[in-house]
Amino acid sequence: MVKTHDFISAHIPLLIRKLAIPASVGFIFNTLFNVVDTYYGGKISTAALAAMGLTFPVFFIILAMGMGMGTGTTALISQSLGGGRNEEADKIGYQAVTFSVINSILLMITGLATAPYLFRILGATDNYLDISVKYMDTILYGTVFFLINSILNSLLTARGDTRTYRNYLIVGFFLNLILDPWFIYGGLGFPALGIRGIGYSTVLIQFFGTIYMIAITRKLNVFHQAHFKDFIPSRKYFSALFGQGFPASLNMLTVAIGIFVITWFASQFGKEAVAAYGIATRIEQIALLPTIGLNIAALTLAAQNMGANRPERVYESWKLNLQYGLVIISFGTLAVLIFARQLMQGFTSDVHVIEIGIEYLHIAALFFFAYILLNMSVSTLQGMKKPMYAIFVGVYRQILMPLPLFLLLAIILHWGTTGIWWGIFLVNWSAGIFTFFYTRKQIRKVLLPL
Repeated sequence: MVKTHDFISAHIPLLIRKLAIPASVGFIFNTLFNVVDTYYGGKISTAALAAMGLTFPVFFIILAMGMGMGTGTTALISQSLGGGRNEEADKIGYQAVTFSVINSILLMITGLATAPYLFRILGATDNYLDISVKYMDTILYGTVFFLINSILNSLLTARGDTRTYRNYLIVGFFLNLILDPWFIYGGLGFPALGIRGIGYSTVLIQFFGTIYMIAITRKLNVFHQAHFKDFIPSRKYFSALFGQGFPASLNMLTVAIGIFVITWFASQFGKEAVAAYGIATRIEQIALLPTIGLNIAALTLAAQNMGANRPERVYESWKLNLQYGLVIISFGTLAVLIFARQLMQGFTSDVHVIEIGIEYLHIAALFFFAYILLNMSVSTLQGMKKPMYAIFVGVYRQILMPLPLFLLLAIILHWGTTGIWWGIFLVNWSAGIFTFFYTRKQIRKVLLPL
């Protein structure tokens, strides 16, 4: 765990390692958790696998809200701690918990009401629609645990603890290996639940995670001065959380919309294309996983040092995180290019699905470097309390550019799924290059007075 004063004085490469390595390990197991779900979904049927791909945009909205609020909370608390305002940091944390509970209830109700209509828009009918709704409803009932876990993790991350969440994600992965097949096929007096079993396993593990995270935060005295009144909604802190967290959430929500757009265009070429995209994006996530911890390091270091009025360390952190990210992702790029077929075959035996997935992965590997430019820069801007840029770049990447590009390449020019994949390539590289130069300009503005 990094001590608070270390953020503004210790050697930055050392701080990056202390923050990024545990976080990256945790997210590796988090994605492997999803890989297990995808694997067992494929064992049920191609339709079940396609249903999981179809529901992912809605599922991602839950993740987006949690990650966005967590990012905003981490930035606010880190800046307060960096500026020596410890009491303010505590109050932000208390209010963030209440904020997450309220948002989770609203999100669950909205999801339960709208998910079936969204799935119909994506072309789901009959049994395909039925299993999609069953899986999604199960996940939606566990929304509160997803969001609270994100907030509890943000309270610890802002204080330099990325190990607790890592430990939970590792244990969660191994639990999922046991619970997925048990709930899907039944046994030991438990009925076979099919695809709903995957959802029940996910929610139950999130619930266990909440209990564990609460226990750790209490042990570390994160809530040692908390009283009931501290959790009553405060306009001041809700406004701050909304102002910093909502843009981050909205940025993630644009990703969900982007996935929805891609899934809609892919669905025009059959459920095999949807299934292939769902599998391939899981593989893509695995390749990117070792760099995820760098996003957290970039955010936390930028926020702490901006709070302490040390912009030169913000600049150094941004440059180093970019360098580390580009080196690390080069290995993932090569692995995906070389082993795309074997990776797809690990999830499905459907030849059509495999071929479409390979095509996507070969193109996707070419824009992994663009993801690094985007992610490290956006995280740094969020730490500098400039969260609005994330919305602008998100809308560009997920809505404004994809719609005309996919329409042109996939439909008008008849490139099919190939047109979708190359459209994603063009969007990400254009956004990545612009974001790099924009971030450099913003940091230099802060440095000029020095």
